[in-house]
Amino acid sequence: MSEPAAAPQWRPAHSPWLVTLSVLLATFMQVLDTSVANVSLPHIAGSLSASTDEATWVLTSYLVASAIVLAATGWLSSFFGRKRYLMFSVLLFTAASAACGMAQSLPQLIIARVLQGIGGGGLQPLAQAIMVESFSKEERGAAMAAFGMGIVVAPIIGPILGGWITDNYSWRWIFYINVPIGLLGLTLQQMFVEDPPYLARTRGQRIDYIGLGLMVLAIGVLQLVLDQGQEADWFASKWICLGAAVVLVSMPLFIIWEVRRRDPFINLRLLKNRNLAMGTLLIAVMGAILYGSTAMLPIFMQRLLNYPALQSGFAMMPRGIGSFISMVIIGKLVMKVENRLLLFIGFFGVGVTCLQFAHLNTQIAQTNIIWPQFLNGLSMGFLFVPMAVLALSEIHQHDINQATGVFSLLRNIGASIGISLIFTFQARMAQTHQVALVSNITNYTPAFRQWAAHVQSYGVGSAITYGLTYLRVTQQASMLAFLDAFRWLAVMSFICCPLVFLFHKIRSHKKEALAETMEV
Repeated sequence: MSEPAAAPQWRPAHSPWLVTLSVLLATFMQVLDTSVANVSLPHIAGSLSASTDEATWVLTSYLVASAIVLAATGWLSSFFGRKRYLMFSVLLFTAASAACGMAQSLPQLIIARVLQGIGGGGLQPLAQAIMVESFSKEERGAAMAAFGMGIVVAPIIGPILGGWITDNYSWRWIFYINVPIGLLGLTLQQMFVEDPPYLARTRGQRIDYIGLGLMVLAIGVLQLVLDQGQEADWFASKWICLGAAVVLVSMPLFIIWEVRRRDPFINLRLLKNRNLAMGTLLIAVMGAILYGSTAMLPIFMQRLLNYPALQSGFAMMPRGIGSFISMVIIGKLVMKVENRLLLFIGFFGVGVTCLQFAHLNTQIAQTNIIWPQFLNGLSMGFLFVPMAVLALSEIHQHDINQATGVFSLLRNIGASIGISLIFTFQARMAQTHQVALVSNITNYTPAFRQWAAHVQSYGVGSAITYGLTYLRVTQQASMLAFLDAFRWLAVMSFICCPLVFLFHKIRSHKKEALAETMEV
């Protein structure tokens, strides 16, 4: 008696490349939005009567919201259905983009960015999962290459596009451009995307509402404290103390709840594995370094070097080009070279380039920024893939989704916390340097008397002379504070160099198997 034939593998009714186009539009839009706003921060702050430090909420609020949703994507797609959840995310992201463009105050913009993060957080994993299931194994490599190109190209053109739009139109149009792209994506998704039959059997799973609530409370309040601490003079403010107390209570409760729960929202028990624990720690630090420097450089160039937004966008572009080149190289090296060595090279290179940024001044040429940017991006490319390979190398197949959720969550949280801390540090150091510089400006200081006499020789009064002096002092203090911040980023990078050898070494056959898993 012959054996029954195996059930045929499910295939979408439409061409998988039409499915790819449908989901890649949304993913490209979301990734573009993480970099397009960086060069526009000074313009956003000026337009909404906010300081540049306050305007960083435009970045951090999005990162926190998207990180939380990213961790919940698996639950939400199972509960609502993947196509339905994808289309809801795109619709919310598109509507929130329009709200960002129409915002008349910084709080309105922050609320819209939170909604945008909620909509955009799940787009990348959803798009990747849909694309993987739409192609046969033989075609999957080409599909993932198309996906990777979209992910890598967006950060390259994002700063330039944001700068060009800001200089020629308004910063509001960096958000408005998402609307037609989002509507086109929704139309194509309705036409070509469909859920495979097996997803219907996974719907109706219970969501860990308590774990989700505790995580949102802990991370949200922590970000609020970090972002507003500098403005409120930290623990001199009662509400900052209250916020810190909420974090100190809610964070341990979240950890205890998730560790003890049988079916946790995030399986923190996986962090008992040393490779995953080290990977999440280092990916958080890497996120802080990457996003901290990416947020600071455009402000440095526009505030101190008087670059227009477009010029600062061009200066940011080489980082994306360097990452693109190194991602191509690392794809060939990751199976042949010890991954811990690749990580060491990456962190060391990032540290060296941050030290190069720490030697900038107001008289530099643009090439002094472009080359360190390119090398920084080249070094960053040596971190992403080897770190993921090492972090997930000892995780069982059925725990991969939970492990990647923890890994991605820590990357985004590290990025948002890093932006907040680096701008707080820069603001504090600017105050410190200003006090030190002012102490040297008196009528008894020969250098100041000579400079004041030179200025007054043009018929300028003493009041204007002191006003110009104050501007020079604040500019120099701000410059020194930026350089201090870059030095600390370099120190963080160098500290990570020896830590990479705390990973367990993995064998070649495990790397190959893991690479296939990551591709899926």
